[in-house]
Amino acid sequence: MAHRFETMIGGRALTIETGRLAGQANGAVTVQYGETVVLATAVAAREPRPDVDFFPLTVDYEERMYAAGKIPGGFFKREGRPAERAILTCRLTDRPIRPLFPKGFRNDVQIIVTVFSADQENEPDILSIIGASAALTISDIPFEGPVGAVKVGYINGKLVINPLASQMAESQLDLAIAGSRDAVVMVEAGANQVPEDVLLEAIRAGHTAIQDLVKLQDEMRAAIGKEKFTYSVHEIPSDFREAIEKIVGDRIQTVVYHQDKQVREAERKSLIHEVVTALGEGTREKDVAQVIEDMEFNVVRVFSTKASAPMDAT
Repeated sequence: MAHRFETMIGGRALTIETGRLAGQANGAVTVQYGETVVLATAVAAREPRPDVDFFPLTVDYEERMYAAGKIPGGFFKREGRPAERAILTCRLTDRPIRPLFPKGFRNDVQIIVTVFSADQENEPDILSIIGASAALTISDIPFEGPVGAVKVGYINGKLVINPLASQMAESQLDLAIAGSRDAVVMVEAGANQVPEDVLLEAIRAGHTAIQDLVKLQDEMRAAIGKEKFTYSVHEIPSDFREAIEKIVGDRIQTVVYHQDKQVREAERKSLIHEVVTALGEGTREKDVAQVIEDMEFNVVRVFSTKASAPMDAT
């Protein structure tokens, strides 16, 4: 069954629809703005990838010439590798959503955004972020969103939300902003000597506009959202952590504060090897490395706190 949700952004209707396409994905939506349409799908593995210490998220942005009503000519009829703009849009989509997955989540997740139609006025890159967030929000994949995204231009002394491509030639500012209900999570901008107060006001205006997109996705989740599936997280036992901290001791500061990066890396590897040898057979090197990384983080945080603290008056 198809479901359709709509809101007004920048004076134009933005429509998110689900239920017609990619029914076997964990979550799938089409986003339409003007005559530009993108399909965003989200899928995830039910089990974590074994032996990884990172979150395996993949974001693909597929743009094809048919979206603009063109057919490749010449000898090669097939389209080749992604263009630079497509790669940058992958990164633009990845940055706002990656931090919103739960800490310790190690299941493979793949987001694919496909441009169905490009009207040459409403850019699909911002729709890619919105679509990815909406697909994750209504899916059963653990996700602490939603997020929204807009572009902000500065044309003839006025801020414009989601300016048309034809207007951008006159704009002194090209600001892409993504945010959640409470905070701005990503800003990417180019400007022609725009005053600082104008840029700050553009960020505020963008975050205000984003609230309608967040509200729309909240409505979608309430109406058709799936229950999030449970997942396992690899925990390092506290006694194992204490044993590593006892072996390392104050030597972690030598690793952290050494000025030469190459020496610092060599010291860290040496320390990890020493701990693994000391703890004996069956010790996972990745667990040891994680505990040492946590120790480094704590040392740097304490140092940063002291460095930023105001000096006592004498």
